[in-house]
Amino acid sequence: QVQLVESGGGLVQPGGSLRLSCTASGFTSNDYTIAWFRQVPGAEREGVSVITTRDGGKSYADSVKGRFTISRDGLENTFYLQMNSLKPEDTAVYYCAGANYRLDAEYVFRGELYRYWGQGTQVTVSS
Repeated sequence: QVQLVESGGGLVQPGGSLRLSCTASGFTSNDYTIAWFRQVPGAEREGVSVITTRDGGKSYADSVKGRFTISRDGLENTFYLQMNSLKPEDTAVYYCAGANYRLDAEYVFRGELYRYWGQGTQVTVSS
């Protein structure tokens, strides 16, 4: 049984930083995909960043490139989303998602391809 548990959300001022964590358990191979999505009420879910565990490949949405960094602590199977230079438009509920296979680059932000989801953590960027 795969489980994803997020933490690290909160309130931050514009220009500030937050780090989200996602602890994964239950994956039976070392070749899977972890992604961060975000969603605001009334809007579609948006893919933010992705990492594949076998080769460490990473992808970012254009809206967060240069500001967000995804990483992994392999020993702990914990995945991080370091968010810097935060903007009010980054305000959303952030979800960690997992797929037990590696996704091709053109599909990494297709939410329907991820079977496992965390509970979500609120990030609010406001002065």
